[in-house]
Amino acid sequence: MKPIDNPKFSNLFNLPTSAKKEEPQKLIVPPETAIPDRRSFLQKAALGGLGLGAFMSMPIEDTLAHSMQNVNRNSNPSDLRITDLRIAEVVGAPMRCPIIRIDTNQGIYGLGEVRDGASARYALVLKSRILGENPCQIERLFKKIKLFGNHARQAGGVCGIEMALWDLAGKAYNVPIYQMLGGKYRDSIRLYSDTTKSNDPAVFADRMKARKDKGYTFLKMDFGVEMVKDNKGSVVNTKAFGKGKEWDSEYGSYGRTGHPFTGVQITDKGIAEMVEFVAAVRDKIGYEIPLAADHFGHFDYKECIRLGEALEPYRLAWLEDMVPWFYTEKWKQITDAIKTPTLTGEDIFLKEEFIKLIDARAIDMIQPDLASSGGILETKKIGDYAEEQGIPMAMHFAGTPVSFMANIHCAAATENFISLEHHSVDIPWWEDMVKDIPKPLVIDGFAKVPDGPGLGITLNEEVIKQHLQEGTEYFAPTEDWNTDRSNDRWWS
Repeated sequence: MKPIDNPKFSNLFNLPTSAKKEEPQKLIVPPETAIPDRRSFLQKAALGGLGLGAFMSMPIEDTLAHSMQNVNRNSNPSDLRITDLRIAEVVGAPMRCPIIRIDTNQGIYGLGEVRDGASARYALVLKSRILGENPCQIERLFKKIKLFGNHARQAGGVCGIEMALWDLAGKAYNVPIYQMLGGKYRDSIRLYSDTTKSNDPAVFADRMKARKDKGYTFLKMDFGVEMVKDNKGSVVNTKAFGKGKEWDSEYGSYGRTGHPFTGVQITDKGIAEMVEFVAAVRDKIGYEIPLAADHFGHFDYKECIRLGEALEPYRLAWLEDMVPWFYTEKWKQITDAIKTPTLTGEDIFLKEEFIKLIDARAIDMIQPDLASSGGILETKKIGDYAEEQGIPMAMHFAGTPVSFMANIHCAAATENFISLEHHSVDIPWWEDMVKDIPKPLVIDGFAKVPDGPGLGITLNEEVIKQHLQEGTEYFAPTEDWNTDRSNDRWWS
């Protein structure tokens, strides 16, 4: 078992001295729910036509009824029921992101988000399974719908609904989500900023330096074989790139072909050229802050080992998704062969597959995406298991402030957390999508944990409507999904 102080993890846990711990804000109880003191209650009872003598002689049931007549009963958790589920599909955030809203019979609602790039239908198909249910029964409802989820984007509906249930429960009980998870380990969450690639090492390094200048204390770079594939003598089997790009889904394309099956190899010249990008970045940003790397391309594990060995002098925080997550043995061979930490997990649904990787000591770190891993509670369970085995947890995220805040609460409540991805640094209207929370949401690369009930945010309807998917409406009715005749049980 590798201990948590593995030298691969040097400097990951060190926060900058400028990151100050802030005092948590107190929850504000609305005036209509505040409990009056004895004197004010008696005064109001008299003004309401109830004399003191009559009040003292009333039965206890009548006394309670009279004293509670002005109490807001709109969030009585035991009587809360789900009445609707609707979608608002945002584009350019920077991805397409379906936001879901679960309505109830008491006027309160919960917000969730289907993972970036996934279909809203993954959530809509679950609507008939949750209508009429009490949203505070989060774990029971999760077990009811999780059989409809799968790895990567196919988990988006299950996870989005789970987020919304937590938001509803927090509002019903008037507490933030992190409190319902057992409390928080930190008041602010460290973010790592992803950065777009360039085929010019100098331009690439300048982009990374700009992130550091914004105050980010953890960076990640995307660089891979596609950046050098057109250079003469750098890559073997360039024909593999002839059809399609990295993210294409068409069968036979490079993007659809699994890493071991492309036949792509990198020459010593190609590896030197890839290393040049990292060297340029380190020269610009120095070694004071962690630097991670992702999107290397589709080639098999021995090429990964060669590249990992060449990158060793630059002390990267981790090498991410070098091969698909389900190749456990290949991951173990890479991890055992190189000194830089290895990491995967953004496409894994539920804790069981994480447990396999962790128990096999196949990776050094895990990186669940809460919008794929099963939602808030499942991600905390994944982190807690990893902690017991001495494995740190980073978190992958790309989406709107709705899913962002779900991640913030989970990260606050999970002890072995290191850093959360922020994919929307360059979107000027990104923070404007939400309101009723102190702005800016991100200061010097950290996000404060909100203390409002549930997620701690409300949507800014005007801004959301400006960025809806063409041809869609803002939380339009979804009656077609209200009923579905199906026996969903996995066993007879």
